[in-house]
Amino acid sequence: MYTLLHGFYKYLTQKEEYCVLILGLDNAGKTTYLEAAKTKFTKNYKGMNPAKITTTVGLNIGQIDVQGIHLNFWDLGGQQELQSLWDKYYQESHAVIYVIDSNDRERMDESKQIFDKMISNELLSGVPLLLLANKQDLPDVMGVREIKPVFQQAGVLIGRRDCLVMPVSALTGEGVDEGIRWLVDAIKRNSIIRPPREND
Repeated sequence: MYTLLHGFYKYLTQKEEYCVLILGLDNAGKTTYLEAAKTKFTKNYKGMNPAKITTTVGLNIGQIDVQGIHLNFWDLGGQQELQSLWDKYYQESHAVIYVIDSNDRERMDESKQIFDKMISNELLSGVPLLLLANKQDLPDVMGVREIKPVFQQAGVLIGRRDCLVMPVSALTGEGVDEGIRWLVDAIKRNSIIRPPREND
């Protein structure tokens, strides 16, 4: 009887589970963004000191529960030699957050090329996309009005998927909340095409 009740309780309380990739060039602020999201949405989570965050070699994993669903974040290293591993995660993902360093004008073309390559992969077809113009807390950075046209050139590749470009500061947390909530809504709308992960 206990097993039956326990199983029924688990069924009623389990949350749908989705995977979100956090991609972008190295030093764009991906890990800082993940820490900001965990801090905003996880009660009593203090977060890492941003000064102690180093370049991701491989993968960082984070989890949050928001609006009745469970999000698993895979923050993948953005160095050139690690970008070749990104596509190993595409098939399992339900959304992509692409982080752009708004302060790094010199590498904007490189970021755009990597973005185009990523977004043209068939395994990401139709997956919701959140583009974050990060580091908006710094002076004289590129704003969304400057960045958006650069990445909109890939409009054909982006297609009819849910897509949003927004300014954020992973360091101060500005814009993090709004972005995650938009992403959750987009993932839910897209769940017919990409249903939640099966809980083992």
